[in-house]
Amino acid sequence: MATTIQSDIRSALHVANLIFINPNPILSRAIASSARRSFSPRPLLSSYRRISTPTSFRARAFSSESTEPVVKVPEKPPICTADELHYVSVSNSDWRPALWRYHPSPQAPPRNHPLLLLSGLGTNAIGYDLSPGSSFARYMSGQGFETWILEVRGAGLSVQGSTPKAVQQAAHEVSEQMEAVTKSMANGSLSADQQPSKVPSPVSDSRVSFVEEDPHLAGIVTVWDESKLVTKLTEVFMRLSERLSGFLSESQSKIMFAKLVDQIAKILEDSQLSERMTEIRGKLLSLLEARQNSAIAGQFRDLSQGLVNVIEEGQKSVSPQLFDLQERLSSTIEDFQKQLDLIVKYDWDFDNYLEEDVPAAMEYIRAQTKPKDGKLLAIGHSMGGILLYAMLSRCSYEGRDSGLAAIGTLASSLNYTPSNSRLKLLLPLADPAQALNVPVVPLGAMLSAAYPLSTRPPYVLSWLNDLISAQDMMHPELLEKLVLNNFCTIPAKLILQLTTAFRNGGLCDRSGKFFYQDHLHKSKVPVLAIAGDRDLICPPEAVEETVKLIPEHLATYKVFGEPGGPHYAHYDLVGGRLAVEQVYPCIVEFLSRYDLT
Repeated sequence: MATTIQSDIRSALHVANLIFINPNPILSRAIASSARRSFSPRPLLSSYRRISTPTSFRARAFSSESTEPVVKVPEKPPICTADELHYVSVSNSDWRPALWRYHPSPQAPPRNHPLLLLSGLGTNAIGYDLSPGSSFARYMSGQGFETWILEVRGAGLSVQGSTPKAVQQAAHEVSEQMEAVTKSMANGSLSADQQPSKVPSPVSDSRVSFVEEDPHLAGIVTVWDESKLVTKLTEVFMRLSERLSGFLSESQSKIMFAKLVDQIAKILEDSQLSERMTEIRGKLLSLLEARQNSAIAGQFRDLSQGLVNVIEEGQKSVSPQLFDLQERLSSTIEDFQKQLDLIVKYDWDFDNYLEEDVPAAMEYIRAQTKPKDGKLLAIGHSMGGILLYAMLSRCSYEGRDSGLAAIGTLASSLNYTPSNSRLKLLLPLADPAQALNVPVVPLGAMLSAAYPLSTRPPYVLSWLNDLISAQDMMHPELLEKLVLNNFCTIPAKLILQLTTAFRNGGLCDRSGKFFYQDHLHKSKVPVLAIAGDRDLICPPEAVEETVKLIPEHLATYKVFGEPGGPHYAHYDLVGGRLAVEQVYPCIVEFLSRYDLT
């Protein structure tokens, strides 16, 4: 038994290493079994503490149900269990964040404000709608709130596309792939013929497309085709130059460029060529520092030709001759191109969500629902709550109205330094230079790969479950659905910004100069902050640290869980057995107090 456990641990660590450094082609999201069970949670008293006496965006959208001037998408994909699916455009991006819409129950009392739900880091709308008996979104619509869930870019059914037809097609493709993988996982691991036809490496996200493999560069190339190699190298250098003002800082671009040239240099084993390699390296670096423009395109091509000539000389001079030299060079260029493509595809951070996705969604919801005072109610779980805090802080600093009548946060904080948060395990990139090796973190793939080892004997990774749900607090089928369906791929750029929440001063903007917690005390928006007593990701002390910054008369703070149990972990506040009985009514009571016009 000991030998078996040791073997499983080694296997788990190996899987984790492969996923972080060279992620496997496993889809990061999957659809779990369609069987859904309703259950009646048993009563439990919760602990209760209260600290209180008690840029605009013009959004063009696509939707499954349309009113002018919205462009109609005829059918929503099967994975979407909402009443309608809408898409909203954001500035400076071809991503289309998705909005799941739930109509209010006609039997419920009328409400004055729509409700916006924001999900956590690398998660989608499914966490708010796990099943008919465990659906926060359905519960709130049943209470009369017109409820919308925002899936920010890169999450869930958010897609890329410029036309309604392209958006609808992409959404259905994502849904089909999620369903297909679920069926495969229900029958065991994915077989080769069950893998999607275009699952790229190093991350398995079906929406990431790379340059198709050039048949002339595959296998052992027998003909030296300089024109193709020069074109490839020129494209790579141009792409890297473009990233100077984007994901990569100038110093990081130098590091990344140096890595590419070093990889090429290692292919050559003749020291006589090192001087020429150094010369070309210097000239290319000067062009990269000058940044991309039309004048240097030809220079990139000339230097690419020079680099190919050096490689050709190496082919002739290295003894014994390296017959696979061209194959190795082509492979190096292809791998580097894929890395750049990932960075380009997943090129956003927390501030993009805050300044673009969320405001665009809010404006669209206001246009659709027309609240009398123009305000929304909002609930955010984990990073969703952090976004709401950051919005209040930014608007207070700028003297703007946030457009929010009241907010609720579930397991959220702007500063994790007072706590022993395990979130650090999910934010592995403390050094920005690591982002060059790991441009994205496939959180969904990681959890999917680890899940069997956490739920089956000998349970070597059972501690992962504790990060998500406390013992016996989530139905096993719903926990499985949450793990397999709710998590997505996260760009390193986003993770790097979120790591500032673990430093002095708490979360800051991308410039590193604006600290979101510094201006929260100026906010005039009522806040309900909820924590779980056994939340290892956002412990109560982290939640309370942010609550202390809110004006006392506007802050309501509650911790759910009892010393003798049951307890609430990170996702139990949304999908736990007792949430529908304890947490949901608490939120309704709070929001109802401020649902006034």
